[in-house]
Amino acid sequence: MPGDKSISHRSLLFGAIAEGTTTIQGLLPAEDPISTAACLRLMGVAISPIEAGAIVTVEGVGLDGLKEPAEILNCGNSGTTMRLMLGLLAGRDGRHFVLDGDASLRRRPMRRVGQPLASMGADVRGRDGGNLAPLAVQGRALKGTVIGTPVASAQVKSALLLAALTAGSTTTVIEPAQSRDHSERMLKAFGADLTVGGEIGRHISVQPGATLHGQTVVVPGDISSAAFWLVAGSLIPGADLTIENVGLNPTRTGILEILDQIGARIEVLNPRDVAGEPVGDLRVTHGALQPFEFGEEIMPRLVDEVPILCVAACFCDGESRISGASELRVKETDRLAVMARQLKAMGAEIEEQEDGVTIRGGHPLNGAELDSETDHRVAMSLAVAAMLAKGDSTLARSEAAAVSYPTFWEELERLRN
Repeated sequence: MPGDKSISHRSLLFGAIAEGTTTIQGLLPAEDPISTAACLRLMGVAISPIEAGAIVTVEGVGLDGLKEPAEILNCGNSGTTMRLMLGLLAGRDGRHFVLDGDASLRRRPMRRVGQPLASMGADVRGRDGGNLAPLAVQGRALKGTVIGTPVASAQVKSALLLAALTAGSTTTVIEPAQSRDHSERMLKAFGADLTVGGEIGRHISVQPGATLHGQTVVVPGDISSAAFWLVAGSLIPGADLTIENVGLNPTRTGILEILDQIGARIEVLNPRDVAGEPVGDLRVTHGALQPFEFGEEIMPRLVDEVPILCVAACFCDGESRISGASELRVKETDRLAVMARQLKAMGAEIEEQEDGVTIRGGHPLNGAELDSETDHRVAMSLAVAAMLAKGDSTLARSEAAAVSYPTFWEELERLRN
């Protein structure tokens, strides 16, 4: 599997502000991490070329070594890059930064990061009262504080933890529910003075002053990318796939829980621990799936997998309901609206709600003219739906898959043959 996108971003960012060299094996050579690396290079960080199969080295500049760039920092299509950069740059006292991105990123909400950063003394400005890019960051000396985040978002939390590294005193971030914890795990490995407490690990405190040191990072395969093959393997008659080296961090395995509940035949093989992250191989074989229902309680652990679960629901004999998913309306696209629109074009019975969808499955899908609407997860989800539909489909803007899975179409062709 391609390397985990979340861990790839963080290994670049944490390596940049560490002292010494960070070596990254398995870094995802896709557009989003490449955007993060490009921004860091503009601030004086030496990063070796990011290519398939390459070991990437990051020459750290230390906590306060980032230079003021002469150019705008282009985050491309990557919300993770922009949101984490806001936290990284807010405390660079006296330095000025401008962040921008593509048309899709300019529509995504950034106040959810800028507002809690402001409580630490940050100065972030942009369109719509600082909610929309382009964004200007005037670096300031930050103060430590206690911050309750309004949503369980790993991006918001990680931005605050990055800002906390150079604040004047301890910062504590309190989440309403636990989001993916890659930042906490990796920051501790790099040497940050970070503690996790409270109910189910929702209180994260950072004491500033610790020096980060370069590390060797091994990036596991991305379970969000594996999800497309898990659903395809469950639905396509005769399928038998083993997906190797998949990250099984418990804050990311909601997809496995749901697939287990609905009868998917998935085995975890060779479970192991790699560089602080649980990893295993997943074997999936074809079998009938049952209708399902899930809501906000599990959403932080499978938010990226909702589009492919919409496809799975079309092939479950009965009514499936997804709720508590309003966060999907502010992703690369409004994923609830896009999936409803595209699956309806194939003949699916799908009803959109404010925070989710209801899908009545068991009816055959038909080939259609489809459009990813520039969203990588939509593109790959529709590819699985098209394989199972009657008749041929065409998919406009299929290149969107490269944002997180550059070799998706080659893998799909190989597996079909």
